[in-house]
Formats: sequence, C-alpha cells, structure tokens
Amino acid sequence: MRLLYRVLWISYCVVQPIVQLFARPTTALAIAVYRISAPILSRFAGVILISVVAGACFLVWLHALLFAYVDTTILASAGAAGVDVLSPFSYTDPATWGLTPVMIGSLIEAGGGMAASMAGIAQYLLWPLQFGFARDLITLGGIFTLFNLIPIYTIWWERKVAGRIQSRLGPMRVGGWHGWSQSLADGIKLMLKEDLIPDGGDAVLFRVAPYFAIIPSVLAFVALPFGATYIFRDLDVALLFILGVLGVQVLAVILAGWASNNKWSIYGAMREACQMVSYEIPMGMALLIPVVTVGSLSLREIGEAQSGGWFTWLAFNNPFTFAAFICYFIASLASCKRAPFDLPEAESELVAGFHTEYSGLRWSFFFFAEYATMFVVSGLAVILFLGGWHSPLPGAWAEVVTARVPSELIATGINGVLFSGPLWFVGKCVFFLYVHIWIRWTLPRIRIDQVLYGCVQVLLPITMGLLLCNTLWVWASTSTDGSWLMIDQVTTWALGAFGAFCALMFPAIAAYGFYHRRSLVGNLAVDALPGS
Repeated sequence: MRLLYRVLWISYCVVQPIVQLFARPTTALAIAVYRISAPILSRFAGVILISVVAGACFLVWLHALLFAYVDTTILASAGAAGVDVLSPFSYTDPATWGLTPVMIGSLIEAGGGMAASMAGIAQYLLWPLQFGFARDLITLGGIFTLFNLIPIYTIWWERKVAGRIQSRLGPMRVGGWHGWSQSLADGIKLMLKEDLIPDGGDAVLFRVAPYFAIIPSVLAFVALPFGATYIFRDLDVALLFILGVLGVQVLAVILAGWASNNKWSIYGAMREACQMVSYEIPMGMALLIPVVTVGSLSLREIGEAQSGGWFTWLAFNNPFTFAAFICYFIASLASCKRAPFDLPEAESELVAGFHTEYSGLRWSFFFFAEYATMFVVSGLAVILFLGGWHSPLPGAWAEVVTARVPSELIATGINGVLFSGPLWFVGKCVFFLYVHIWIRWTLPRIRIDQVLYGCVQVLLPITMGLLLCNTLWVWASTSTDGSWLMIDQVTTWALGAFGAFCALMFPAIAAYGFYHRRSLVGNLAVDALPGS
C-alpha cells in the first residue's frame, strides 16, 4: 500500500507541472479569444448564425461533389484504363492499396481543368476517398455533429418560444444576442455536476438506461435522407428501420424508472410503456398510407415521387393522405412524449417522472434523445407527406432556370437552393419543431385515461379506415377511365389550395402579432434589453 501511495505521489508531482505548463497558456489564449470575439458575437450573432448554417450546407454540397468527382473522374478513368481499382489490401506493400497517389495524380492531370494544376496536392488528399470506409467516417462525423447541434439549438429555441408565449423574454444574457449560448453554458454545467445513483437502485441498469435512449436516435439519422444523394445508407426498408430503432427508446424509460427505485419514476415509466405501445400502432398505420400510394418503403423513392411541386406532395394527393398526415402528427407527439401527451414526466404529478433521480450528463442524455427524436419524426412527416427535400415550386421551372446557366456547377447549386436540396428539408423540419414547441406551451396536459381512450377508440379506428379507403382510392386511380382521374385532379388541387391557405396564415399571424406586440401585457411591452 505504501508503494502504491508513493507511485501516486510521484505521478502527481510529475503530471501537475506538465498540466500547469499547458493549462496556463491555453487559459490565456481562451481569455484572449473571448475578449476579441465577445463584442463581435454580441453584435452580429444573428448574421453569424445564418452564415454558419449556410456554410454547413455548402460543406455538405462540397463533400458530395468531391465524392462524385472521385467516382466519375478518377475511379471511372482508372477502370477504363484497365487499372485494378479495388485491388486487395496488403499492409506490407502499399502499392496494392487501391490506386496509389501517383496514379491519382496522373489521372487528375489527364483530366485537365483547374484540378490539374493542383494534382501534386490533390493526389494525397483524394487517395483515402476511393475507399468506402473513409467516406463513411466523414459522413458519420457530419451525422454526429448534426445530432449534437439539433438539441442544443432546439432547447434554446424552446426557451425563447416559451418566454414569448408567457410574455417573457427568455434567455437574453449569456453570449449576448438573445442568450444564444445559454444551452452551451447549461451543457458545461451538467458535465461538471456529480453523477448520483440512488442507494436502493440498480446501479447497472441506472447507468445503462440513458444510452438506450440516445443510441436509437443516432441510428435513426443513419437512414434518414436529407436529399436524393444526401443519405448515409439508402435502405430499401428505411422506414421500417427508423421505426424499429425508435421503438427501442421505450426500454430506456422503463429501465430508468425501474432502476431508480422511486415510485414517481416507476409510475412515469409505466405511463410511457402504455403510451408508446398504444400510439405506435396508429402511427404505423398512418405511415403505411404514403407507402401504399407510392409503392415503396424506401424513403428516398417516396421523396423523389413528390418532385413536381406543391400539388404533387402526398399530403394533397387525396383526402385520406391528408387526414393520415394529421393522424401521424398527433401520434408523433405521443411518441416523443410531448405535450399534451407528456404524462411520463408530468412535473405537476410525478415531480419529473422517469428521470427524477438522474443528474448531470446522464440526465441530459434523455433530453438530447427527445429533441433528436423530434427532428426524426418531423423528418418522416416531411418526407412521407410534404415533399421531402423538394421546394413547392413546380419541377418544370427547375429545367427552365438551370438550362439558362452556362456552368453545370452553378446550375447544380441553383437547383439545390431553389428547387431540391437539404436546405428545404431542414427548413421544413425546423418548422415542425416549432409546432411541437408551440403546442407544448399552449395546450394543457390530458389524463392518462384520456390518452389511451384517444388512441384505442379514436385514432386507431380512424387510421384503419383511412388505410382501407386510401387503398381503394389508389386502386380506382390506376384502373378506371378518365372521369375518375378528373376527380382525382380536382381533389388534389382543392387540397393543395387549402394547404397553401394554411401555410400562408402562419406568416400572416406572425406578422400581425409582431406589429401589435406593444399592446401585449408584461415585459414584451418594452424593449427591456437590446435586441429584444
């Protein structure tokens, strides 16, 4: 034991000076960066936020172009020349590691263009991109970054929206402009908090439960397409995969409630089990309706089937798809434990429900999973009902606009911004995130018996009837004469016009509220802080 103490003491004496040697300049650098950037961030935080979002989308587009360049210019040229592109790996002979950098450089020079002048550098930078494993690592890094940014942004946004609905300002201090870094500050605080485990609880299950909540959310992003080519794994059964992995999250709630050895936690876990099992059935039936309409379980194919503009979106295909969209959205609220279906937490009844005993980083995992799942279910609604990554502009306009652009690269960029690209998908998902938040701070919580009644005796029969009627509608549309096709087109145009009216009402109501904001009661009647 004395020897162990001496080893620890010597290690402490050696490590401490090294840590201090690097900690002091690092701290000084951080302080200097803060002093320089704080005035800029506090004044131009909004512009910086928009620029970062646009830059992130540009990087996604750039990496897709880079992959396409490697496939079409380098690998295709090598295959045409008879070079064995996929030669087996031999760690003792680097010359057999696919295409060598020298080969890549010669192919780039042969291709000409701007890249030929940078062949000396590009041959080493592009060498790893011929292997699928390297591309998967790059794409997974982007998915993991997005998975972390969505909850951070949504938590801050929910606090701002809740403040406005309650005639408050919400976060305004941390970071300057509208308290934009409040979520980052809260995250640092949670990481520094003590990780407590109840004395009478099951320590192993208590530690494991948060991971059962957060890992399925990450896996759902793997099969969720952000565009026709912006997808990590294009699965033929992507819809079933996402629904399957999200269904695992109920285990996290049950394990957390049971392992906490707390009656409030176990009550919340049982409520979540009843609610999740109940509402996944009507939600799945509602999602079968666009699957039957298109005839595929591939989310990419369903999204591409709606590329013709506003009136080709599946929500406006017939009355039954429109009603299925509403039923799915209601069921998705229950699936995400969002108000008025937030019975598993129910602060006024169960303190905090299944995560009452959690603290620190593990507590934050549950909320990360919840907000990430909100984005996933919103993404499913967008892909299956509201055009996916396509804009409401008619598809014929895209051909006319891009045909007048001389550069193919610029035409691709214009098409991605105006007609079809990840920006549209993310924008639609953000709108549904706002609707989730808006409903939470507007509607009261209902009782658990009302939750189950609404599922078993209301939503389930409705979705079963919609599935049957939609199947008959699709059969009639494909097997009858022109008179039914006219009815189909008239119905589509009528539903599309109604949807357009509802979509235009949102900015109209927002503009009206902003114009009359001075008449509100409370702190919003005056500009309490700059930028409010």
